[in-house]
Amino acid sequence: MDSTAEAQRVHALLEPTVAAAELFLEEVKVHFAGNHRTVSVIVDLPEDQEGGVGLDAISTIARQLSDVMDSDPNDDGSAYDLEISSPGATRPLTEPRHWRRALGRMVKVNAADRENFMGRILAVDDDGVLFKPELPVKKGMKPKQGEPEKVLFTAIRRGVVELEFARLDEAELDLEFEPTGRDAAAGEGS
Repeated sequence: MDSTAEAQRVHALLEPTVAAAELFLEEVKVHFAGNHRTVSVIVDLPEDQEGGVGLDAISTIARQLSDVMDSDPNDDGSAYDLEISSPGATRPLTEPRHWRRALGRMVKVNAADRENFMGRILAVDDDGVLFKPELPVKKGMKPKQGEPEKVLFTAIRRGVVELEFARLDEAELDLEFEPTGRDAAAGEGS
């Protein structure tokens, strides 16, 4: 059986259920191994929502999609494994909706008309992305920001979100701490 055709068929079958759960059906892949198939489904939040898909939502949609797959009138009855996940934090940004979902995030961009660069996504429209680029500095120096510039989607080869564990300009650091009198490693008082 053709895995691409089956993935398209299953995508059409599952999409209404995913949409009813207020999620976006990002991708469906089907892999065959003899009479067995693995159906991998990636769901995401709609592009106007921030954050990621939580484990409770994944669990709920997994049960719903399993029920849909079990009652598929066009299924041949072969065994399957259903894998449900959400896009990873560093997934490639390949569609305009991905860029909109990453609004405000720092990204590494490979563009056709310039050197690779890092920049924060300021805005996304139908034509491209407005970035505030980070300018190269010597190692150990605080990064400097360039002037905002727009890069057209037609010039973007690849983009990936960079994980930021703390954004110091927005984080409120609480450096006060009170000793507990406990040994943190052993979990016992001193």
